[in-house]
Amino acid sequence: MIISPILPQIGDDLGIADAALGTLVSVYSLMVGIFAILSGPVSDRIGRRRILLIGCGTMTVALMLHTLVSDYASFLAVRVFAGVAGGILSGAAVSYIGDYFPYERRGWATGWVMSGSAFGQIAGIPIGIVLAGQWGFKTPFYIFAVTMAATILLLFFGVPQPPGKQSLEKLTVRKAAADYAAMLRRPEVAWAAVAYFVMFLGVSIFIVYLPTWLERDLDISGNEIALMFLVGGIANVLTGPQAGKWSDRIGRKGIILLACIGLSSLMLLTVPLVTNVTTACVFFFLTMMLVAMRTSPFSALLTGLVNDDRRGSLMSLAVALGQMGFALGGAIAGPLFAGMGYSSNTVLGAIFVLAMGLIVWFFIPEPPIRTTLAAAD
Repeated sequence: MIISPILPQIGDDLGIADAALGTLVSVYSLMVGIFAILSGPVSDRIGRRRILLIGCGTMTVALMLHTLVSDYASFLAVRVFAGVAGGILSGAAVSYIGDYFPYERRGWATGWVMSGSAFGQIAGIPIGIVLAGQWGFKTPFYIFAVTMAATILLLFFGVPQPPGKQSLEKLTVRKAAADYAAMLRRPEVAWAAVAYFVMFLGVSIFIVYLPTWLERDLDISGNEIALMFLVGGIANVLTGPQAGKWSDRIGRKGIILLACIGLSSLMLLTVPLVTNVTTACVFFFLTMMLVAMRTSPFSALLTGLVNDDRRGSLMSLAVALGQMGFALGGAIAGPLFAGMGYSSNTVLGAIFVLAMGLIVWFFIPEPPIRTTLAAAD
């Protein structure tokens, strides 16, 4: 979310071709995927709080290293290290929710926690785009490093270790691999992993070059793109908690499928209907609303598929495959955009988004939700 809106500026400043810009997104996602797989069993063993602290500390260092970027190769190297940090963090926050809240409250809790990201989007991304335009593309990464350092303090003083069970078995590579293999032999877990992969693949193909298309083809300025992301963040904040709350009451799968159908339709309509900054803001508001409708219920659904002492492994596996899907999407998006135009990105992205909804609807069972007074609050 930091790098996509400023990809055109990065390309211009460092002389990177459009087709190669997507790899700066892809390599980060690829490393997130690899290290998420490694960190999942570790979080089950040492606890979510510790893994969150380690990940935030590593990410702070990685963001500060953006000061060394001078060309494509150095930028790619820094993105690799940032991806390592992201992989350590991935899955731990949602696993924490799964440990701390009963299943019938997890949609509500996930919606609120993820709305924190949306609040950051409302302020951070527009500010980052403006600062990048005035003081260079490295500036947003410095600001993020400061806020990430502040997150370490918030975690240390305000977030306790959740009461979920931690695995007491000795942690080895062979044992972790065996646990992953055992989970994937369960059809619902295997399909959940596929759904996460397909979800991020479709979004990446669509979103990575959206700002570039708006700037290059529609002559929309960086400040106007910042406004679009602000509007999208507002949609996310307004929708995420409500979608999670609805899913606690009526179930997750119907909301996920409805959101995927709507999002796929919007993607297909983007090029013919988005012609100026006003229509771009309207479309992005609706897009982020549907993304939020899908994300909170889906994350809550996944937390109910395994026991507490395997939740970190499952969520990290799902996130890992999702990030690998995002990496593949970023790699595909560049040649598509450069060779056939942004319309090809929207069509292929829409196909994968719809596929994700169908996978969830037909192949992933929904644990029963116990309706309680607390869940209805």
